[in-house]
Amino acid sequence: MLMVVGLLTGCAVGPDYAGPPKLNMPSHWGSKAASQHDAGRLDRWWLRLRDPLLSRLIEQAAEANPSVAKAKAVVREARATLQQTTVGLLPSVSGTASVTNNKTSAGSSSVLVDSAAYALHQASFDSSWELDLFGGTQRSIEAALRAEQSAEENLRDSLVTLIGDVAAYYVEARGYQARIALAERTAASQRDTERLTRSKYEAGSATAVDVAKATAQAASTEANIPTYQAALAADIHRLGILLGRPPDGVASMLAHSAPVPALRMPLPAGIPADLLTNRPDVASAERKLAQATAKIGQAEADRYPAVSLTGSVGTSALSAGDLAKYSSISWSVGPSITVPVFDAGKRHAAVRVAEAQRDQAFATFHATLLTAIEDVENALVSLSRERIRATKLAEAAKNYREAARLSRSLFESGSASFIDVLDAERSLYSAEDSLIQSKVSAAKDYIALAKALGGGWVDPIDVSTPIIVDQNTEPHLWQALK
Repeated sequence: MLMVVGLLTGCAVGPDYAGPPKLNMPSHWGSKAASQHDAGRLDRWWLRLRDPLLSRLIEQAAEANPSVAKAKAVVREARATLQQTTVGLLPSVSGTASVTNNKTSAGSSSVLVDSAAYALHQASFDSSWELDLFGGTQRSIEAALRAEQSAEENLRDSLVTLIGDVAAYYVEARGYQARIALAERTAASQRDTERLTRSKYEAGSATAVDVAKATAQAASTEANIPTYQAALAADIHRLGILLGRPPDGVASMLAHSAPVPALRMPLPAGIPADLLTNRPDVASAERKLAQATAKIGQAEADRYPAVSLTGSVGTSALSAGDLAKYSSISWSVGPSITVPVFDAGKRHAAVRVAEAQRDQAFATFHATLLTAIEDVENALVSLSRERIRATKLAEAAKNYREAARLSRSLFESGSASFIDVLDAERSLYSAEDSLIQSKVSAAKDYIALAKALGGGWVDPIDVSTPIIVDQNTEPHLWQALK
């Protein structure tokens, strides 16, 4: 009998999940700028930017960000659900005990006789165990396990997104600081040109138009500074929120300007197939597909008979000391079977629902994977093109700088017109400002590529500590609601 039960409890219905689906994936990236060799390690990719403050901000954000804290709580919930589901494989036992005072009356309609009051002591133990004959409970455990794995990948995805956002806003902030400094330097130089032009006007070698244009150009450059300052403040405020602080929580850390983080070394892109394991949103979608597949078997098992073993032991006596006497003990044990006879196709429809949900999960997984490949391709192209653009802008800025120096020197000696100086200074400012923006764009493309490849946090993540630690949870006097 035990062998038969063991064999039956090893049965399972529904499809078995055979791993990630075989999809037609490209063997290499379309961008020629991608490195096709081994993907290498993408963990802590931000260290390649060699900015200690950025690294410190990222570590603090990973500890205190509210979205990450929520993702940790979801993992705890999924683990508790798995533990709760696993209990379904074990028998349940409950016990009851009671003491009641009793008194009865008996007799005819004219004569009533009261019996003496007595106390009745009772105790019992009841147990039940539903045999998992067709693997319904095993399938539910499998689904809960896949849900837990998906939650863990979602936590990793939250960290990947958070790290990328912190790095991007930090780079933008450094970029605006550089643009503010450039505008201030350029405006100061243009004010010098204005004073020189005014001196020449007073000496009769320049016109009032030249003075007005010099003044207007300096004012135009100075007008950019408040715009950049507002954008810088917004980036700093966003960084504060990402670190779980008030908006101005990191303002003191960014009070002093620093260069825009420069790209020190390329990121190893590997091949598209690496996204299946490296990118957490793809891995989470694949785990959800596995979960949906297990739920088909769970629904299918409901169409088959359910067998339970039940048993109970009870005792009752007028004295507590007599409860253990054999004559006071009663017991029962035996199997029970529930057979679905007619439900108008309800259980069959439940299987069709689970199959449709599995198809939806597959479509979501497929779309997530395609989006991931697209993200990498776009980041690779953007990064490679921006590097070329930055090289050309650096060359332009160098030549405009020389042209501005020469035109100003010639203007001071009276060998060049003010228009030449005006045009050279405007072109130099535009080229240098564009170069700063290009450096920021290149760094953000680098960050986008790291996110697209799934690079991020690899250190162990403690999810055991709840956000709120309840106090006074033991039995206590009820207090009015506040």
